[in-house]
Amino acid sequence: MKATQHPVLELLSPAGDMERLDSALQFGADAVYLAGQEFGMRTAPSNFTMDKLREAVEKAHRQNVRVYLTCNTLPRNEELSRLPEFLQYAQQIGIDALIVADLGVMKLAQQNAPRVDLHMSTQTGIVNYASANALYELGAKRIVVARELSLEEISGIRAKVPSDLEIEAFVHGAMCVSFSGRCLLSAYLNNRDANRGDCSQPCRWEYSLVEKNRPGEQFDINEDSKGTYILNSRDMCMIDHIPELAEAGVTSLKIEGRAKSAYYVAVTTHAYRAAIDAYYEDPKAPLPKWIPEELHKISHREYSTGFYFGNEPGQVLENGGYVREYDVVAVCEDYQDGVVTLSQRNKFLRGDTLDVLEVGKPPYLVTLDTLYDADGQAIDSAPHATMIVKAPCKQPIAKGAVLRKARTPEQYNR
Repeated sequence: MKATQHPVLELLSPAGDMERLDSALQFGADAVYLAGQEFGMRTAPSNFTMDKLREAVEKAHRQNVRVYLTCNTLPRNEELSRLPEFLQYAQQIGIDALIVADLGVMKLAQQNAPRVDLHMSTQTGIVNYASANALYELGAKRIVVARELSLEEISGIRAKVPSDLEIEAFVHGAMCVSFSGRCLLSAYLNNRDANRGDCSQPCRWEYSLVEKNRPGEQFDINEDSKGTYILNSRDMCMIDHIPELAEAGVTSLKIEGRAKSAYYVAVTTHAYRAAIDAYYEDPKAPLPKWIPEELHKISHREYSTGFYFGNEPGQVLENGGYVREYDVVAVCEDYQDGVVTLSQRNKFLRGDTLDVLEVGKPPYLVTLDTLYDADGQAIDSAPHATMIVKAPCKQPIAKGAVLRKARTPEQYNR
């Protein structure tokens, strides 16, 4: 039970498609944010058709989970004519809030979906209480503060805005080197407009300098012979700082990642759900060790706390890739009479020790000493995608649990 004396913190998870939505719902999100086929800031995920949007809202609402629809691109003139009908449909299907960045879109939303709350996107660039108050007076229910703010600055905003203006802040995921995500690199270098949801992430590319009078001669920006990744920011991770976020007046903790996998959504939602619940139990107690460790079991860049404590997040200069310490190898389909039925995702072997992610529990290890295929034949490995594998297992495993394998055995002893 959530203790009433503590701030009620909302856990807001990304949903790039129906599979990711299911992960967010399964692992404890209070709310999800998603997009239709247009007007959202992420075109890489499949997003939701009109029919799927309705289905998503119905599914989430059955579990008392709120749904926020992103309309946070900066649309051009030719796109605006399609927006009113989309906004009307959003209200019709019961969307709880629209996330918007453009003042014109805000006005159109008020005209075409007047019963839907308005949340001002981080793309709005809100960094002070004057902007927050102006947007509140224009009809905003919530502001998503710029990722460049410190906790002290957020606390200063909280102190000078109406108590019913909600403050949402990103707590996990990719950071952008451009202010509040307003970037032109992708448009310049790849003809893909980041401000309309089509960022190609050139900030993650490898760069070297070329002097004008020496064409073809590349000069490293640092001493790495492969060049440098001067724009490649670290990922944000605030899992250890839930009490400080609450103290600063943040009411919604947002996980970045609509373009990331269902597994990413499951792990991050599960970890932050556990961290928030631990905060409700005792705000001053240290976080159980397994909770932050979970966030090392997803693909990620080196972590930082962003600008929350006044320090810049820093860049990963060595490479543009991810840290990958674990692989998902199977999903539990059934457990009966001491036998687990798995659907394979990556190759694993007889005798492997696997790490199990299960809803509402700390992770635990199982060792599968015997494997059988769907026909009951003993096998030494599970090499085929989505093949059915059965294994004797004394530990009951819940349907839907995810089984992972560390890339090195040392990972199990972190």
